[in-house]
Amino acid sequence: MKILIIGLGSIAQKHIRALRKLRPDAELYALRSLKTAQKQEGINDVYDINELEIGIIDFAIISNPTSIHLKTIKSLIPFNTPLFIEKPLFSEIGKDADQIIEEINNKGIITYVACNLRFLGCLQFIKEYLKNKRINEVNIYCGSYLPDWRVGRDYKTTYSANKELGGGVHIDLIHEIDYVYWMFGKPQRVSKVFSNHSSLEISAYDYANYILGYDNFNTSVILNYFRRDPKRTLEIVFEDETILVDIYKNKVYKNSDIIFDSEKTIMDTYEYQLQFFMDHVLATKKQFNTVNEAYEILKICLEED
Repeated sequence: MKILIIGLGSIAQKHIRALRKLRPDAELYALRSLKTAQKQEGINDVYDINELEIGIIDFAIISNPTSIHLKTIKSLIPFNTPLFIEKPLFSEIGKDADQIIEEINNKGIITYVACNLRFLGCLQFIKEYLKNKRINEVNIYCGSYLPDWRVGRDYKTTYSANKELGGGVHIDLIHEIDYVYWMFGKPQRVSKVFSNHSSLEISAYDYANYILGYDNFNTSVILNYFRRDPKRTLEIVFEDETILVDIYKNKVYKNSDIIFDSEKTIMDTYEYQLQFFMDHVLATKKQFNTVNEAYEILKICLEED
């Protein structure tokens, strides 16, 4: 198996570790922008996509900054290469993005947009638990401290902190919006508030508050970059019980009783996700979080109210 990787940052390293475990004999290629870029053991550097016999590539992983996803995907369309795209799909919506989506669909290119929380045990458990349940309210919270995300690097230089690089908590933590869409479908109504007034002093939004309206209930989603004691939870208020999902602990509570518990962590989901992509999306062309679905989710984040 031959895999092209575009972008070798922290998220790419997670995919690479998973690939080496799942496919230790895979040949990895990286498209580099500079010949002075630091080489990585076991990865073949390519400086011009035309240097590579793109037809021999089984799929491409797009994990460069969100702000250049659109340009990168456009450059790969002529090769019909299956695309594994790190979330979020783009940093913008509009005519150019619409055109790219249309070209991908017209050419029948296989796509998957990576939102690995769909492969976390507690959320998969809840998706099944929801069946035939009457929901009254959903509350989602995800807060953590951006300076702790990448140890040894000034957080203000990362794409997450910079609006011009496509950063911002509203799309950087699009996982929460993604699993809402996956569990409950497309909301009928969306309202939101974004801001960057915290002590982090960054140009990107560091706070987002969504209200997603469905026929019989509302979902509140609060995201931030400035909480020092990380918290990531999903609470569902049913007519006769309340369920709390602790995503970091991979546990589900019914009132105070644990009804699901797993020792697996979010890091394990990178492996599960790639295995699913190779076994189902690539091998059987299963439609799962394609660019079409991911674009609808992105619209929730970026469209004007």
